[in-house]
Amino acid sequence: MKKIITPISDEEILSLDVGNQVSISGEMFTGRDAALPQLVNLIKEDKLDFSIKGSAIMHTAVSDAGIAPTTSNKEEIESAIPFLSEHGVKIHIGKGMLHDKTIEALKENNSIFVITPPVAALLTSKVLEKKCVAFKNEGMEAMYKLKVENIPGIVAVSKGKSI
Repeated sequence: MKKIITPISDEEILSLDVGNQVSISGEMFTGRDAALPQLVNLIKEDKLDFSIKGSAIMHTAVSDAGIAPTTSNKEEIESAIPFLSEHGVKIHIGKGMLHDKTIEALKENNSIFVITPPVAALLTSKVLEKKCVAFKNEGMEAMYKLKVENIPGIVAVSKGKSI
C-alpha cells in the first residue's frame, strides 16, 4: 500500500501505476454533479478563493450519513475532470469507467483516477474534519474540504492506462 499525503507533487503522481493500492491522507475536496461544473466556472472567472493545486477530489456528496463515491462517468462529473486536472487536481476519486478522452487528458495533465469502495461507513470513519467551502446552496452536493486519514483506493487510471 502506497501512502499519499495531499497536496501531492507531480513526482509522486509519476511514481503511481495502475493497480497500485493507495491510502490517501491530508486535505481532500468533494464534488459531484452540482458542484463540479460550478467549480470549473469559478476557475474560468478567476474567482476561486482556495487552492486546488496538488489536491484530490472525491466525487461524492456529504451528508449526515457520510460519504461514498458516485459514478464518475456522469456527464457533469467526467466533463469537469480534464479541466480540473489541467488546473491542479492530481487525484480524482470515484467509481466507474472513464472514457478514452478523459484517460488521455489525465495523462496529459499528470493526474490519476482512483477507485474506492462505495462503503459509506468505512469512508466516513476516515473523515476527521469537514468544512463547506463552496456552493452551500446545493445542500449535500455542496463542495467540502475534508481532512482525512487513510482513505483506501486503487489507482484505476495512470499514464494513459486504465484498469
